[in-house]
Amino acid sequence: MDGFLGGSHQPHTAPMGHRVSRDRFHSSGGRRIGDFKQPEGYHAAPQTVISSVTAKQRPAQLDKAQQQAQASILNMTLPGGFTDKKGKKIKSKAKLAGKRSTWRSIRKWGARSALVFGALVLVGGGYLGLQAYNKLHKVFKGGGTAAALQANVKPELLKGEGDGRINVLLLGKGGENHDGPDLTDTILVASIDPLNKTVNLVSVPRDLWVTPAGSSSSKINAVYANAKYHSLYTDPKNAQKAEQAGISAIEQVVTQVLGIPLHYYGIVDFDAFKEAVDTVGGVTINVPEDLVDASMAWENKNNPVLAKKGVQNFNGTQALMYVRSRHGSARGDFDRTERQRLFIQALSQKVLSAGTYSNPLKISELMNTFGNHVSTDFSINDMLRLATLLKGVDMSKMGSIGLADPPNNYVRTDTVGNQSVVRPTAGFGDYSAIQSYIRNTLRDPYLAKENAVITVLNGTATAGLATKKADELQSYGYNVTKVGDAPTQTYTQTTIVDLTAGKKPYTKNYLQKRFDVKVVTKIPDATIPTTGVDFVIILGDE
Repeated sequence: MDGFLGGSHQPHTAPMGHRVSRDRFHSSGGRRIGDFKQPEGYHAAPQTVISSVTAKQRPAQLDKAQQQAQASILNMTLPGGFTDKKGKKIKSKAKLAGKRSTWRSIRKWGARSALVFGALVLVGGGYLGLQAYNKLHKVFKGGGTAAALQANVKPELLKGEGDGRINVLLLGKGGENHDGPDLTDTILVASIDPLNKTVNLVSVPRDLWVTPAGSSSSKINAVYANAKYHSLYTDPKNAQKAEQAGISAIEQVVTQVLGIPLHYYGIVDFDAFKEAVDTVGGVTINVPEDLVDASMAWENKNNPVLAKKGVQNFNGTQALMYVRSRHGSARGDFDRTERQRLFIQALSQKVLSAGTYSNPLKISELMNTFGNHVSTDFSINDMLRLATLLKGVDMSKMGSIGLADPPNNYVRTDTVGNQSVVRPTAGFGDYSAIQSYIRNTLRDPYLAKENAVITVLNGTATAGLATKKADELQSYGYNVTKVGDAPTQTYTQTTIVDLTAGKKPYTKNYLQKRFDVKVVTKIPDATIPTTGVDFVIILGDE
């Protein structure tokens, strides 16, 4: 999570259009963000920014039974709220000892709460907020979906390659009372493989230059903010709609860049981050080298050394400086994203450790912290299921993926006008190499498990068609072993032949949906070699 930038802006009097300018965004008051003309880094000087808007939600009217049920859960989860069967508070140890059934209920709920919170922190940013029971549904809005979250995933439920994983977009922003409150300067994807019990974190550079659909080009960290503010400009009273507009915009862009589906999101601000770290008693990291950043010395008691090399235990404030610094190393933002992944791994291990995971008081404190600082489209049931899936994950083996980590240098720095930006090494807007790298690194577990051997043949007169299609399939993780021409080039429609007798249903499902044809079991030309092959794809004109 980085400091947020801006310049000393002068009001702009031109009327607001429907298109978001890459240099400025106006509210009805004429304020703006995002011209990126000031030198990069965190600046203490006050800036003119648009404050984020928080929806004022009126609690739903509850009937008597609902009130009793919610009160019961709150009594079990909040400190000092233990009651007997008649609803009377239990104060003395002697009385408490005699209420074993109540204790069993408390332990059961505490364990479930711990699982939910642990799962959220494990994926790096969807922190659980339960200041009170009525905030449960404010945080867990629901709406996201992942077929792979189910216990038994049928092939037809998977829409396309990559759907066999659970991908969560994690966003970090400053929040209210911070400069640039809605700039998402932390953008990560947590990708969970439910079959192999692994988790990978992918960093997206905050300065990546992108062009959202229907909008002007900008740095990717401004996509959420610009879409949100544009929605607020057209409908100022609908904060919930504006929030969703921002989320939808950044999800679409990240999917465009990485080439993988996103099933859920979680967004957290500075306050939640710091309080989470402090609540669990700090986080221990083995710092690989001294982190020295003079631009942030003012936040560290005028000390430019933000972290010393070696094992360090960070409190919330120290941790935030450690993951925000961009000028303390040679590679700037690229090293910063690597530190973020390192920190999330350490925080996940701490939360799931015996001292935190099973401590009802700490879990309660964490729940009380995050209600107003976290948003996610997980539902409660989704989180409970995810917690079950993640119980066997070894967090010490969490994968860490950067787009500029040698030898995988898929992005580089550049300039647009007077702005320092990041772009794909292949060129502005060319994400093909990035997508192939991410898809194969985060290979769909069902494709990987079946690892079907595939032959691709060109059944048309279009030169190079088989090679082009084979490259595309390989970018999704298919095991294409042979590419060539069919015996004849008169195929009007693509034909896919399953030679496995239905033993590899997930590959079959993905191929059928990709080519929009029904798979057959009989080879149309006996001269086509099939030894050791699972699927033969003969490309047609359509």
